[in-house]
Amino acid sequence: MLTIVAAIADENPDAALELMDEIERKAAALPVHPKLYKASPRVEGLREMVVRPNYLLFYRESAERVEIVDVIHARRQWPPIHTGS
Repeated sequence: MLTIVAAIADENPDAALELMDEIERKAAALPVHPKLYKASPRVEGLREMVVRPNYLLFYRESAERVEIVDVIHARRQWPPIHTGS
Protein backbone atom coordinates (compact mmCIF):
# COMPACT_ATOMS: atom_id res chain seq x y z
CA MET A 1 0.00 0.00 0.00
CA LEU A 2 2.76 2.44 0.86
CA THR A 3 4.32 2.07 -2.58
CA ILE A 4 1.04 3.01 -4.25
CA VAL A 5 0.46 5.94 -1.90
CA ALA A 6 4.02 7.21 -2.38
CA ALA A 7 3.71 7.05 -6.17
CA ILE A 8 0.45 9.01 -6.10
CA ALA A 9 1.88 11.50 -3.61
CA ASP A 10 4.57 12.48 -6.11
CA GLU A 11 1.83 13.94 -8.32
CA ASN A 12 -0.99 14.67 -5.88
CA PRO A 13 -0.35 14.47 -2.10
CA ASP A 14 -4.01 15.13 -1.23
CA ALA A 15 -5.20 12.27 -3.44
CA ALA A 16 -2.61 9.97 -1.88
CA LEU A 17 -3.81 10.77 1.64
CA GLU A 18 -7.41 10.32 0.58
CA LEU A 19 -6.66 6.88 -0.89
CA MET A 20 -4.68 5.82 2.18
CA ASP A 21 -7.52 6.90 4.48
CA GLU A 22 -10.05 5.01 2.38
CA ILE A 23 -7.96 1.82 2.38
CA GLU A 24 -7.43 2.02 6.15
CA ARG A 25 -11.11 2.75 6.83
CA LYS A 26 -12.34 -0.16 4.70
CA ALA A 27 -9.70 -2.54 6.06
CA ALA A 28 -10.65 -1.64 9.64
CA ALA A 29 -14.16 -3.00 9.01
CA LEU A 30 -12.92 -6.42 7.86
CA PRO A 31 -12.72 -8.08 11.30
CA VAL A 32 -16.46 -7.44 11.77
CA HIS A 33 -17.47 -8.98 8.42
CA PRO A 34 -14.48 -10.93 7.05
CA LYS A 35 -16.58 -12.96 4.61
CA LEU A 36 -18.22 -9.92 3.04
CA TYR A 37 -15.86 -9.98 0.05
CA LYS A 38 -15.42 -12.71 -2.54
CA ALA A 39 -12.82 -15.43 -2.49
CA SER A 40 -9.96 -14.45 -4.76
CA PRO A 41 -9.89 -16.18 -8.14
CA ARG A 42 -6.18 -15.26 -8.31
CA VAL A 43 -4.83 -16.77 -5.09
CA GLU A 44 -6.36 -19.65 -3.18
CA GLY A 45 -7.06 -18.85 0.46
CA LEU A 46 -7.33 -15.08 -0.01
CA ARG A 47 -10.27 -12.73 -0.41
CA GLU A 48 -10.41 -9.57 -2.53
CA MET A 49 -11.91 -6.23 -1.63
CA VAL A 50 -12.33 -3.58 -4.32
CA VAL A 51 -11.26 -0.40 -2.54
CA ARG A 52 -11.81 1.65 -5.70
CA PRO A 53 -12.23 0.39 -9.25
CA ASN A 54 -8.45 0.51 -9.76
CA TYR A 55 -7.30 -0.72 -6.33
CA LEU A 56 -7.73 -4.17 -4.82
CA LEU A 57 -6.99 -5.24 -1.26
CA PHE A 58 -6.11 -8.91 -0.70
CA TYR A 59 -6.56 -10.47 2.73
CA ARG A 60 -6.82 -13.78 4.54
CA GLU A 61 -8.92 -14.57 7.53
CA SER A 62 -8.53 -16.95 10.43
CA ALA A 63 -10.46 -17.45 13.64
CA GLU A 64 -8.07 -15.05 15.41
CA ARG A 65 -7.51 -12.26 12.88
CA VAL A 66 -7.74 -10.75 9.43
CA GLU A 67 -4.37 -10.25 7.72
CA ILE A 68 -3.92 -7.75 4.90
CA VAL A 69 -1.63 -9.40 2.35
CA ASP A 70 -1.33 -6.69 -0.31
CA VAL A 71 -2.97 -3.72 -1.98
CA ILE A 72 -2.43 -3.54 -5.73
CA HIS A 73 -3.44 -1.55 -8.77
CA ALA A 74 -5.97 -3.61 -10.73
CA ARG A 75 -3.76 -3.64 -13.84
CA ARG A 76 -0.86 -5.25 -12.02
CA GLN A 77 -0.20 -8.93 -12.58
CA TRP A 78 -0.61 -10.41 -9.12
CA PRO A 79 0.61 -12.73 -7.98
CA PRO A 80 3.56 -12.33 -10.32
CA ILE A 81 4.00 -15.04 -12.92
CA HIS A 82 7.30 -16.79 -12.33
CA THR A 83 9.02 -18.29 -15.30
CA GLY A 84 11.58 -21.00 -14.86
CA SER A 85 14.73 -19.58 -16.40
